[in-house]
Amino acid sequence: MKPTELVNPGMRRRKLINLVATALVASGTSGAACAQTDYPTKPVRLVVPYAPGGATDVIGRVLAKQLSDALGQQFVVDNRAGAGGSLGAGQVAKSPADGYTLLMGAFTSHTINAALTPAATPFDIHKSFSHISVVGTVPLVFVVNPNVQAKSVKELVALAKASPGSVTFASAGNGSPQHLSIEMFKRQTQVEVVHVPYKGSGPALSDLLGGQVNAMIDTVPAAQSQIKAGKLRALATTTKERVASIPDIATAVEAGFPDMQVSSMFALSAPAGTPGAVIQKINSALKVILSKQDVKDSMLAQGTIATYSTPDESAKIINAEYAKWARLIKDSDIKAE
Repeated sequence: MKPTELVNPGMRRRKLINLVATALVASGTSGAACAQTDYPTKPVRLVVPYAPGGATDVIGRVLAKQLSDALGQQFVVDNRAGAGGSLGAGQVAKSPADGYTLLMGAFTSHTINAALTPAATPFDIHKSFSHISVVGTVPLVFVVNPNVQAKSVKELVALAKASPGSVTFASAGNGSPQHLSIEMFKRQTQVEVVHVPYKGSGPALSDLLGGQVNAMIDTVPAAQSQIKAGKLRALATTTKERVASIPDIATAVEAGFPDMQVSSMFALSAPAGTPGAVIQKINSALKVILSKQDVKDSMLAQGTIATYSTPDESAKIINAEYAKWARLIKDSDIKAE
């Protein structure tokens, strides 16, 4: 030790700090990164951008409970409904990027909104979020009123081609995944059907059951009880593989329409710029959580198929989802109403 350091403790402390800083830089570790190893140190807000009771809310509550147990702090669901999910998603996008505000997002709807109404969407689908994992998908299914003379998608196409404009398709509203699925069906089959938008899936299904409209492409959870009761006829699911809850129903691939693959997709995301250590810690917890049979069963009871992806994979999946809908909206000249 130098003589000056014996009489100047402050100099010794500064030298020690400099040595530690040099070691951290050399190892590629920053002070901020070190601090993140303790995450979370306080409750985490999990924003669900829809009202309680829907699929996004149910998935969010299952994962909030599991993450609370896994990471030792409460993950608290905060329902922020409005603007088709854009209100809550926009709030998360503008929140501090510290890992304490997360989004339980319905990214099929978010990507459609971003492509259909970009000026009214309060976030940038490509830049506003750091995606953690795609956590689940909800398959869709073609259903018709039993009075419709079609027992397969091919028969429905033939019926529509025989009398253009005579087949009516209900949807949960203009710009909804159900509506965009109809537009995809029209482009892929070159048939002309009439889109009848409703304010939600419930009233659309009600009129389908009553025979006021002929057909609908709706989520399996919304339609499966009516299918099993024989009140609706299912023609095919919009999936590559059969859906476990309705295993007797053929897929669109089996029906001869391999490009007709649509599911509602859900992902856990954070504001852009959230430290990578935080993203990875949550992702690692989700990898374990989403492999648990009881979690899979809880989500499947709501019609959701549990999935897992890395942050990089999640970003690619969501970007591809946006590209798919943006292309369809442009090619079909779909306008917001």
